[in-house]
Amino acid sequence: MTSFAPDSIVLNRKLPLWYQVSQSLRASILGRSPRDPLRLPTEEQLAGHYGVSVLTMRQALKELEDEGLITRHRRRGTFIEPDARRGAPVRLLGSVDAIVAQQSGMKAELLDHGSVPVPPGLADSFPGLSEVAAYHRLRCDEETGEPTNHARNYVLPELAARIDPDDLSRRPMTKVLRDVVGVAISRITDTVEARLADPETARLLEVPLLSPILHYTGTTYDTTGRVLDVAVIHYRGDRFSFTVTLDAT
Repeated sequence: MTSFAPDSIVLNRKLPLWYQVSQSLRASILGRSPRDPLRLPTEEQLAGHYGVSVLTMRQALKELEDEGLITRHRRRGTFIEPDARRGAPVRLLGSVDAIVAQQSGMKAELLDHGSVPVPPGLADSFPGLSEVAAYHRLRCDEETGEPTNHARNYVLPELAARIDPDDLSRRPMTKVLRDVVGVAISRITDTVEARLADPETARLLEVPLLSPILHYTGTTYDTTGRVLDVAVIHYRGDRFSFTVTLDAT
């Protein structure tokens, strides 16, 4: 059986190899012709094609399998899912320092904080917990005073006991957790969606009801994979855009 032939890439040593390989193979799969074969080459063949180890190739394929783009069958091989959705998210890597810099530079007002029941949509992030600590802040442009976004952070209770609420008017939660509380952050997963302003968001951000906003969710993990913090932020759609810069060198 003829196998699908992915594109070739020149790997950048500044980024994890598995990530570059997974995104290159992902682009090849989504850009394939309907006439192209659905069967992928073996792990060893793909590793040779990209010039990486079999272990790296296996990690890249696991990423695509988790996304639903491929299926893997023992003794039969790996196959492209013909009906895989093209709107699946692309994961973008950056540093925690870059995220801290992005979150900084705005005047923040702590609206309220305290223990709350775990929101239903975050139950998987905080298994076994009935309550988490919640912090609600409104951020404004320092020059104009215009509200730009409001954010809710849901944090593990044992970490909240070591957070001074006054710090959150001056520093992003990520910086407080890392530099003040002293937790080891391994990664942050970001999701950005387009939504319409609900009554609370419209009031806080001073925009018309049902006007466009950017809905951001950021999940912060420690080195064991445990969720430390989930940030839910609503940005004014007329003041923010989502920009990604990729290093092509």
